[in-house]
Amino acid sequence: MYKKLLIATVLAVVTLWADKVQITSNKMKAIDKKKEIHFIGNAKVRQLKDWIHGNEIIVYFNDRNETKKYVARGKVTFEIFQKDAHYKGKADKVTYFPKQSKYLLTGKAVIDDLMNKRHVDGDEITLDMITGNANVKGNRKKPVKFIFDMEKKK
Repeated sequence: MYKKLLIATVLAVVTLWADKVQITSNKMKAIDKKKEIHFIGNAKVRQLKDWIHGNEIIVYFNDRNETKKYVARGKVTFEIFQKDAHYKGKADKVTYFPKQSKYLLTGKAVIDDLMNKRHVDGDEITLDMITGNANVKGNRKKPVKFIFDMEKKK
């Protein structure tokens, strides 16, 4: 059963993204009945130049063995490249939904937009890579923070 899940995983990832996805970790555990694979210890998922690194990454699959989402936990860092964007950040937990191309960052979430020289942090950040929209939530003790450079008048 493990071999079936592993083969289905590889096929689903290749079919869904059409680019190579590489996941590395110190340990891997597949749970066939739950349709998930846990990558534990120094886990990193990479596609082209994009990467997410955490203590653990869990890959969830749907009934057709397509990748539903990735969840990275524990001192998560990441870097995302798009045509007109380059983001770097960190959070306690990052969930990536590949079909929707959305990232959900929770717990001490930080994103640096390196192309536009902007910085945002909060408790929860949702980043939609298709629209470029971001939603940020803070709380009373730690409100949302947005830092950007202003153009100098000539």
